[in-house]
Amino acid sequence: MHGTPHIVSDVMTHTVAAIGRGAAFKDIVRMMRDWKVSALPVLEGEGRVVGVVSEADLLPKEEFRDSDPDRDTQLKRLSDLAKAGAVTAAELMTSPALTVHANATLAQAARTMAHAKVKRLPVVDDTGMLQGIVSRADLLKVFLRDDEDIDEEVRREVVAYLFPTPASSARVAVRDGVVTLSGRIRDTSLVPVAARLIRAVEGVVDVEFDLAEHARTSQSPTTPS
Repeated sequence: MHGTPHIVSDVMTHTVAAIGRGAAFKDIVRMMRDWKVSALPVLEGEGRVVGVVSEADLLPKEEFRDSDPDRDTQLKRLSDLAKAGAVTAAELMTSPALTVHANATLAQAARTMAHAKVKRLPVVDDTGMLQGIVSRADLLKVFLRDDEDIDEEVRREVVAYLFPTPASSARVAVRDGVVTLSGRIRDTSLVPVAARLIRAVEGVVDVEFDLAEHARTSQSPTTPS
């Protein structure tokens, strides 16, 4: 019933700044500054992603630069202390890299980012070769969708399916991504289903309802003459 959802390849950035395992600390910092990114994929061979270096991987060098951590800190933050002494991407990177495929839905990519608390994901093919990168900002692009497009899809994919005329007279209005469904319908028990389906339409910010159920009419049996 639904239209085809957007996938990562629809919004990802194809030109990606990346580094090799041997990239030096200062070169990594410089590349992040020049490209205005917070993380860089680490590649080997013909372009297979083997790790990611992020700003979080670089910060321990500054954090522990002029301090002598106590024993408890050393035990709790062994990984950070190791990175404080790292000088190459191979020593700094988080590996294996958390990646996403180009045919993943935006919802899948968003869940991966949220669970891992990362801002961007390298996009790879089935062999792990780098194809692009997708960021949180890329995933939010669907909310720039025109109200008219959202309106048309909600009418076609939800209203026509759940509340067909002439039994219902549901009306759709969309403003700033908020969908309002109003009018009279045959069965108000379908409203929760409609809410779920409308929220699944890309670009929808919220959904509101102002619906009433048609009064049920009953016909008296006719008496044969």
